[in-house]
Amino acid sequence: MSKKTIDDVSLRGKKVLIRCDFNVPLDENLNITDDRRITASLPTIRKILSDNSSLILCSHLGRPKGEAQQKFSLIPVAKRLEKLLGKSVKMAPDCIGTDVLNLKKELKGGEMLLLENLRFHAGEEKNEPSFARELARDVNIFVNDAFGTAHRAHASTEGVTHYIDTCVAGYLIEKELRYLGEAINQPARPMIAILGGAKISGKIDVVKNLFEKVDSLLIGGGMVFTFLKAQGLEIGDSLFEPDRLVMAHALLKEAAERKISFELPSDVIIADAFANEANKKTVNVKAIQPGWMGLDIGPSTVNSFREKILNARTIIWNGPMGAFEMPSFSEGTNAIAHALATATKKGAVSVVGGGDSAAAISAFGLDEQITHISTGGGASLEFLEGKVLPGIAALDDK
Repeated sequence: MSKKTIDDVSLRGKKVLIRCDFNVPLDENLNITDDRRITASLPTIRKILSDNSSLILCSHLGRPKGEAQQKFSLIPVAKRLEKLLGKSVKMAPDCIGTDVLNLKKELKGGEMLLLENLRFHAGEEKNEPSFARELARDVNIFVNDAFGTAHRAHASTEGVTHYIDTCVAGYLIEKELRYLGEAINQPARPMIAILGGAKISGKIDVVKNLFEKVDSLLIGGGMVFTFLKAQGLEIGDSLFEPDRLVMAHALLKEAAERKISFELPSDVIIADAFANEANKKTVNVKAIQPGWMGLDIGPSTVNSFREKILNARTIIWNGPMGAFEMPSFSEGTNAIAHALATATKKGAVSVVGGGDSAAAISAFGLDEQITHISTGGGASLEFLEGKVLPGIAALDDK
């Protein structure tokens, strides 16, 4: 990796500000329902504490839109951190201000202070210099370990780097860049990408960038139907983006010209309503009827995709194959997830983008059977698009 990490600098006795991604789901009683984003940050936190540094943690949670709201407080995160680390975590009343600065100054080596939700201040998402400068006060080293927000130039990801001399990556970001970077730039062949999700509009730049990298593209999810419509097929009431029809035509043409295997489903599972209890049937993609909608890939497509996956050496997956949140339409996504796990066991490198793909892997109990599951949905998508991530670019070069 071209950026410095916490292993490249001396942390001992320093005051370290670490940007984490503690944007965890909470239930109505403000209990954390999934702490994977917290546990993902533990290796970096433990390393910093082991060097007797004073650790100041910061994160956002939810979308408070610049206002302090108790339901978005990071207090539950502080309690979970204490349980996971077996150490006390001091909770700041805010993330900037005189009281917070005093808490920073009083912090001793080996102690932790968790700042309150960054997005309680509008200056965070606006990347206001005055807010970033306050965050950086009384800090020697900045560590970014929040890959999930690295694609945003916010005060806590990009802004603070202008006011702190030493700015490096934590272990989580290092891991993300290693696996994503190698999968894209140094893949073992054959390399395939599996793209799904609802809309083609969110994946156009990904498809274009992957044309330069992959041997095969396997397409599933709602985005399929815009491609099928571009081929002149009846798609019934399936998801369709009329304004992307020309783009779909262009991508199909480019794939053919580049001689890239661009595989669309041969069959789909259609339903007469968007509901788990809807009537459903499997049909060839050329036999979708008016009034019906496609909600999953069919068994013939699953078999075809599985064969490609099991013969691949590098596999990138971003986006489910259908409406997997409904059990009646989860079979395609489930089958692809298990094929990925099998290929990984055979020695392939499998990298799963964040968001729904990661949620699917977790729902099917396959977390430990995939090479790497990204913690950043939007960040991993932009990385696959070939974009520069501001939160990474701002860190010190080696």
